[in-house]
Amino acid sequence: MIEVYSWPTPNGHKVHIMLEECGLKYRAIPVDIGAGDQFQPKFLALSPNNKIPALVDPDGPDGKPISLFESGAILLYLAGKTGRFLPASTHGKYEVLEWLMFQMGGVGPMLGQAHHFRVYAPEKIAYAVDRYTNEAKRLYGVMDKRLANSRYLGGNEYSIADIAVFPWLRSWKNQGIDWNDYPHLKGWFDEVAKRPAVMRGVEVLADRRKPVTDDKAREMLFGATQYKRK
Repeated sequence: MIEVYSWPTPNGHKVHIMLEECGLKYRAIPVDIGAGDQFQPKFLALSPNNKIPALVDPDGPDGKPISLFESGAILLYLAGKTGRFLPASTHGKYEVLEWLMFQMGGVGPMLGQAHHFRVYAPEKIAYAVDRYTNEAKRLYGVMDKRLANSRYLGGNEYSIADIAVFPWLRSWKNQGIDWNDYPHLKGWFDEVAKRPAVMRGVEVLADRRKPVTDDKAREMLFGATQYKRK
């Protein structure tokens, strides 16, 4: 059975959704990032960047076990394992991959910063709030324009590009977004949100989620512990 070491964050939910969509048997092993579980040696052996998620598949390529970190790599692996959610044609595959990379390189990092400076930063720095809120709006605009002419981000078929982006947009309010400004993206969001596998995926470990209010959690997530050599 596949093991996914995870937490109920957008990057964790990407993999939960993919596993649900593919109908694969898996076990979700919680890595409480507010308690510092991501710095434990056992987890670092799987994910040297101390970030969730990580995946272990005992039935990997050629029947040999494989472990993976980085959510985008995990999505690609699961797509290859199952033959689902990534087109077989070269053209279609790269159309999906460019939008997957758009999420990995832009949507995730930038919306994460918008969320941090708008919600979690101990002091509100106007420059940072404005910079990342404006970047969030720009990225939403790019996706809205794409979806004005394409049913899904990667083309006509639902794919790992949609699975990667969707969890990040669930916190739209904390990112300073007004859905009225992005009608095509909102239609896509509502459609994806109704998929049974998506609804199951976002509930994985959701009962473990806690507000980041105590000093230890802030230190584990944002403090000096992040920068110590492991």
